[in-house]
Amino acid sequence: MITYVALCAVGAERILGNELKLLGYKLEGRNTPGRVAFTGDEDAVYRANFCLRTSDRVYIQLASYDAPDFDALFDGCYAAPWQDYLRLNSRVHVDKVRTYRSSLESEHAIQGMVQKAIYQKLGDKYNVSSMPESGAECDVRVYIENDTARILLDTSGEPLHKRGYRTAGVLAPIRETTAAVLLQEMFWKRKLPLHDPFCGSGTIPTEAFLFAHDIAPGLGREFAYEGLKIYDAKRALEIKKELAGKIRTDVLCRISGSDIDPDAVRKAERNAEHAAVMAGRALQMIGSDAKLERPVFTVCDVADAKASADDAGILLCNPPYGERMGDEQEASALYGRMSALFDNFPGWGIGIITSKKGFQKDIGHYADKLKSIKAGNLDTTLYIYSK
Repeated sequence: MITYVALCAVGAERILGNELKLLGYKLEGRNTPGRVAFTGDEDAVYRANFCLRTSDRVYIQLASYDAPDFDALFDGCYAAPWQDYLRLNSRVHVDKVRTYRSSLESEHAIQGMVQKAIYQKLGDKYNVSSMPESGAECDVRVYIENDTARILLDTSGEPLHKRGYRTAGVLAPIRETTAAVLLQEMFWKRKLPLHDPFCGSGTIPTEAFLFAHDIAPGLGREFAYEGLKIYDAKRALEIKKELAGKIRTDVLCRISGSDIDPDAVRKAERNAEHAAVMAGRALQMIGSDAKLERPVFTVCDVADAKASADDAGILLCNPPYGERMGDEQEASALYGRMSALFDNFPGWGIGIITSKKGFQKDIGHYADKLKSIKAGNLDTTLYIYSK
């Protein structure tokens, strides 16, 4: 079995762990902030990248060993089977180093030593004195905690929140992976109506669309593992077709979004359409021409948004924080107007994510539950109001 490490937003470890369990993988050890280790077979490199909704990246852990000094750091890294993963012309890039309570602290020195060990191992195995470095870039990440080094090889490439469907963006959009975390925190199910009154580029409704139809979010993009020696194009295609066969085409979903900005609504419609086209291409691989119902978007001020369904649902939104959009006074005024949502969506569960500390006072309602989530570089809180 192979040890993998999936990265996620700090605060989303439990949800990511549940995703991995549903895929049939066993979690390894205790979760650390922003990381979940798991064991899986060779297929896990494909399934995890295709299927995980809340992970930012997936790594293969190539080594874990004691590294109290630079000699030990070099020797342990050299001992890893780099020749099984990297080609003669691979370009090794140690992109990040993280240390905690360890003798080795200099990130620059650690980067240099790890890269030296990898290239020396490859040079010895390929019997060359210098590496051509003309091929695909391979990113390596190093964690040294309590003098234990973990050397990770990236299999994702572009962060997994880049699904490929969002070609039209707006200012300060929520990440796709964060939106997926919020849907899980709200316990949203496909049978429930879902509405986002600040839809922006449509990320929350589009992620709900993917989730409701069991569409693996990575079916329409490429991954770094395609440049590694372990890549089996035939097997990857087999798994992709298997996942395409699991797409639910028989469900009716009531997913909607609104925004006061007509341009944002147009972009949301475009992005949701791209996601549907991605799913359609996957279905074509298995000979299906089934059509999936897209989310519905409208131009509407937040104070005028009203529940369109008779039964209760989930309202979930990412309003302007006053940090990257407008200012705090404007945000406070907007939050005050948002109090209309509680009257206009009676019986609905409401989830609102923001980094503004005085949010509950501004909106005039105090949440039943608070959940801290790292959204990009911002420390945000999801305020959950029960039905």
